[in-house]
Amino acid sequence: MNERIEKRRINFRYHDPEAEAVFLSGSFNGWNTEANPMKKNREGVWSAVVNLFPGIYEYRFIVDGLWKNDPACDQYYLNRYGDYNCVLMVP
Repeated sequence: MNERIEKRRINFRYHDPEAEAVFLSGSFNGWNTEANPMKKNREGVWSAVVNLFPGIYEYRFIVDGLWKNDPACDQYYLNRYGDYNCVLMVP
């Protein structure tokens, strides 16, 4: 059986009406701090869609130059800088 594994559309969201710029950075983009700029809606929710294969990924948001975790995330891994990365499991 040759099953083809499909990527899944994952919508990342971060609420901060006061932020000027938010980027999504994680293991899926080599921790590139500019690869995934997020767009803000009228309610101050920033979002970005990334297509990911099933697996486990780590990520954080960069809000006006500062690394921030996702308040909606409930699982974290300790990173090499003594801080925590959010963990996303894509089924």
